[in-house]
Amino acid sequence: MTYLVALAFIAIIASLAAALFFMLKDGSDGKRKTSNMAHALAFRVGFSVLLFVCILIGWKLGYIHPTGIPAGN
Repeated sequence: MTYLVALAFIAIIASLAAALFFMLKDGSDGKRKTSNMAHALAFRVGFSVLLFVCILIGWKLGYIHPTGIPAGN
């Protein structure tokens, strides 16, 4: 489960970096703008949702345990 969470987090960061790259480079030198930045950001949202679902499934299956910190104190 740890590897899956780490891989999803790396994918989120890589997608964010790709969106930054496309934001800076698309439309420069007289070329027309593309929708690559929007696609990269859409993938980032998808990876974030996938990470959240994996954490919930891991908690439900018992792979992830609460820390024991009392709530509300």
